This record gives sequence, structure tokens and C-alpha cells, in this order.
Amino acid sequence: MGGLSAVVRAIDGFNEWFGRIVAWLTLGTVAVCFAVVVLRYVFEFGSICMQELYVWQHALVFMLGAGYTFLHGGHVRVDILYSRMTPRRKAWVALCGTISFLLPWLAILTWFGWPFIHRSWTLLEASGQAGGCQGYFAMKSAILLFALLVAIQGLALAARSVLVLAGRLDYAPSADDRPARG
Repeated sequence: MGGLSAVVRAIDGFNEWFGRIVAWLTLGTVAVCFAVVVLRYVFEFGSICMQELYVWQHALVFMLGAGYTFLHGGHVRVDILYSRMTPRRKAWVALCGTISFLLPWLAILTWFGWPFIHRSWTLLEASGQAGGCQGYFAMKSAILLFALLVAIQGLALAARSVLVLAGRLDYAPSADDRPARG
């Protein structure tokens, strides 16, 4: 089980590191939005590309920060019975849910998203707006990164659940339902 706990720590560490880096895009979003407002209302200058840029940055925060959010239990959960369950039952729910729902959904997203993204890269797709940003194809690639980041965090959740079921309760979610650090 030592190898499994090392995998959990590695994935958690990666998503923690990556999420903290992605979080800086929020500062970029605010800075670009502020610049758009100042340029428009003070200097009477507008830029479609700058307007798109802060929307794209905002989208990237959500797409690329999803693994980090999953790590910290920040996604919406319908919690009718889960909060009252024992750590072992929570582990079973997390393991079955990850295998039955999360990973298949991410596989479907990747399967159907790949042609969409590949076509965009083939065309080197740009914004549909006159004066818009180039590189829309790269933005669409965030779909695959989203799927990858959430999938590896899902694998870490499944591995954490196996550890809990094997008696390693230090890997059980804490009282606020965030994963314990192992």
C-alpha cells in the first residue's frame, strides 16, 4: 500500500501546485479587464482581442483549476446521506462513483472532444470576431487538460478510497469532507 499512498501524494501534490499556478490567471483576468475599461472610458480605445483575452483567462481558471478544486472538495455534491456516513462507506461511495460515473464521463468527453479540438488545430482556428484573438485552437485544448487533471485527481480519490478500505483511515476525508493529507 506504500506505492498507492505515494501515487496519491504525487497526484495531490501536482494538482495543488498546478492549481496554485492557474490561480494567478485570476489576477491576469482582473488586470486585463481593468485595462479594457480604462482604455475604453479614459482613452476611448477599444480592443476586441483584449475583451476576449480576459474571458479566455477566466475560462482557463475554471477548466485548468478543476483538478485543484476536486482535490479540495470544492465541487458541488448532493449531500443527503454522505455527510452522515462512516469513512468506510464514504470510501465505497467515492470508489464506486469514480469508477462508474466520473472516469467514464471524462472518457466520453475526451472521445467526443478530440475531433473538435483536432479540427480546430488543423485550421489554426482564430476568434470569429473581427480583431479578435488568434490561437482559439490552443484555448480549446483546455478541454483535454480539464479531462486529464480531473481524471488523475479521480484516480487519486479512488486510490485514497482503497487505502481507507484497507484500514488507512488517515486517508479518509476530514470532517469538512476535504481529503486528508497522507
